[in-house]
Amino acid sequence: MTRYARDEFDRVPETAARQGVHRAAGAPSRRKLWPILAVGIAALAIGLVSFLILPKLGFAPAGSQVSSSLQSAASPEASAGTTASAQPSASPEPSASAKSEPSATPSPTPSSAVNKTQGIAIYNGSGTSGLAARVSSIVQSDGWTLGQVGNWGGAPQKTSVIFYAGIAQKANAEALSKLLDIPTVLDSAEFQVPVVVVLGPGFK
Repeated sequence: MTRYARDEFDRVPETAARQGVHRAAGAPSRRKLWPILAVGIAALAIGLVSFLILPKLGFAPAGSQVSSSLQSAASPEASAGTTASAQPSASPEPSASAKSEPSATPSPTPSSAVNKTQGIAIYNGSGTSGLAARVSSIVQSDGWTLGQVGNWGGAPQKTSVIFYAGIAQKANAEALSKLLDIPTVLDSAEFQVPVVVVLGPGFK
């Protein structure tokens, strides 16, 4: 109880909207909190959507991509092992049994081989009697087959000559050249005989 008597200012209705000055001042501060709460709720909703829904749609968060790249960089040995296993292995060398050895085949007989079965014509153009017969016996004793033997009826020869018809008879002509010591050997198509020996002056 106060010492003063109650007056009209002490009569405060119980249902009044405004009960004091401190309550009127607190109302505006509550209104300022709503925008902050709205922003927080929106941020929370966006976070839930990005965490739960986006991975199902195929969008991986940036953090997972960074972590996967770091893991791959941290293990170079594993990547090197994978690369090495992907490379094809070197093909094995063929065994010695797989190599085929060439069969020994006889060498073909050259076309220029000496053939003593062909008839050799011997003509005396030296003027010495019996020279063709003497040389024919030498040739026949060496294994050659004789053809016509007689005197030379062609142009006079200055030296002894062996004529042969074609490259196939060159070996026969060279063999007779060594046998009879006649160095001059000529290729000629004037004779029907493969090899013709013309004994010229000075033949011994």
